[in-house]
Amino acid sequence: MKNKLNIVTVIQARTGSSRLPNKIFLPLADKPLLYRMFERVAASKLAGTIVIATTTDKSDNKVEELCKDYDIHFYRGDQTDLLDRHYQAAKLFNANAVVKIPSDCPLIDPDVIDKVLQYYLDNSDSFDYVSNLHPATYPDGNDVEIMSMKALEEAWTNANRTLEREHTTPYFWENPDKFRIGNVEWETGLNYSMSHRFTIDYEKDYNFIKLVYDELYPVNNIFTLKDILNLLDKKPEIKKINEEYCGVNWYRNHLNELKTITISDTKII
Repeated sequence: MKNKLNIVTVIQARTGSSRLPNKIFLPLADKPLLYRMFERVAASKLAGTIVIATTTDKSDNKVEELCKDYDIHFYRGDQTDLLDRHYQAAKLFNANAVVKIPSDCPLIDPDVIDKVLQYYLDNSDSFDYVSNLHPATYPDGNDVEIMSMKALEEAWTNANRTLEREHTTPYFWENPDKFRIGNVEWETGLNYSMSHRFTIDYEKDYNFIKLVYDELYPVNNIFTLKDILNLLDKKPEIKKINEEYCGVNWYRNHLNELKTITISDTKII
């Protein structure tokens, strides 16, 4: 049964980013960032059915068009209730287990995805939810979360706080008494979660990511986390491009609402 689970991986995506509008359509190696993101997730051996979940807002018609152009599954749902968007997309594709990966991680390593998913598959009788984020150790931008469809439905039914609906999974890790929670730590023993930023939210993040693609994509289109770190060792000036935002994440706006997150898990700017 463990290896016969119908896994549906949901990539949440929209054009309406307040800090960097249309970031998912910025070019990386001559293709839109969202396609490059999909390309890396699709290189995972265990991702199963991949669905881009966007909104019903007309501004996201472009997302639907991209999905049709590249023959990618998509779902359009609520603009702010991402928990509902994930649940409805997973339901549409008959998921037994649901993976959440945000669209602002175009440097995500497929091997990291597989490591988290394999851990869940090997222990699916023991866990309702597994991630590599609680606590996080990988460089920011390698975010992988997987949950059973049953657990997702329970969260969808019972989560009522705005942040629980908007960010999809806080109801799980904020309620360890209700869910069996597992975590995958980086096997190196290192913790780069606050010191290395591979995600995109600001223009400097894009400049950093674009340079990484320019350097590595022509050599190997599915370059690895190790390849990125080796590049940054050789050219530390690249890492400095967006270094001021290392550790900045959405937690900073909800410290008074989150029980399991502290100031050490984020950076205030």
